[in-house]
Amino acid sequence: MRDKKKISLPAKLINGGIAGLVGVTCVFPIDLAKTRLQNQQGQAVYTGMRDCLVKTIRSEGFFGVYRGAAVNLTLVTPEKAIKLAANDFFRQLLSQDGKELSLVREMLAGCGAGTCQVVVTSPMEMLKIQLQDAGRLAAHQQKALGQDRLSAVAASHSPPGLHHRQPYVSESATAYQRPSATAIARDLLRTQGLAGLYKGLGATLLRDVPFSVIYFPLFANINKLGQENLEEKASFLHSFVSGCVAGSVAAVAVTPLDVLKTRIQTLKKGLGEDTYNGIIDCARKVWIHEGPIAFMKGATCRALVIAPLFGIAQGVYFIGIGEYVMDFFK
Repeated sequence: MRDKKKISLPAKLINGGIAGLVGVTCVFPIDLAKTRLQNQQGQAVYTGMRDCLVKTIRSEGFFGVYRGAAVNLTLVTPEKAIKLAANDFFRQLLSQDGKELSLVREMLAGCGAGTCQVVVTSPMEMLKIQLQDAGRLAAHQQKALGQDRLSAVAASHSPPGLHHRQPYVSESATAYQRPSATAIARDLLRTQGLAGLYKGLGATLLRDVPFSVIYFPLFANINKLGQENLEEKASFLHSFVSGCVAGSVAAVAVTPLDVLKTRIQTLKKGLGEDTYNGIIDCARKVWIHEGPIAFMKGATCRALVIAPLFGIAQGVYFIGIGEYVMDFFK
């Protein structure tokens, strides 16, 4: 039985790292669209995922859809490795005399894995979001400037006495400056210390712990359907599909929490966009100003990101590339 076997931590770390690198490379453009759609308030710059990707490529070039990918590719290896290895560790810790884990114990193992991973996930998400959202902010400011100019033209043709003072927005306000992860991290550490990189830690925990509580037990039970007996692994295809299904279900389920996390961790806001003082304040303002449907912004994108990401992760994980590597160097 799999839970009974002693796990090789270095092998699991290698598996998680490889899976994370492959998965992020494949789905990052959709993740960028998800971040930009979730951050939209009021008058939208993008009408949906496809529109977001097309406009991003037109204005920022093809590599614009990979803005922030370097941060993810650097930190996703330890993040995925910690999550997958921690889940295996807690499953082994909670197993009793070779018996199958109960659903409650599977959920506890997932909870432990989700809690461990935020050590890396929170700063990774913080930096990634700033880079992903920079293009949306530039487009938002340009749109606002265009509206101000139209208002100014309309006012100039108004009858005398009806002129109103128009707000002035400089051209420089809309200049698109591409931030760098290094500059953002340096500035946060200088002004706020380590706590600056962990802004939104509570919201990250609130998203990742429930996600792992849903994902890992669901994956384990779906994956069992592809095992002829408990001593054998499921096939690569079955593990991949199991990861996709469990990942998409868990991703959609926690989308409202992901919206709150994304909004809280976004440091720069567009003209007229709300700022937030914590999870409760963010939830209240989103509900009042945008309605309950706003909590599901980016749900489709999130499902399309998480499904293949975890499908690839579980496929690589269950192939056991890390085990082959460790055996080779023995």
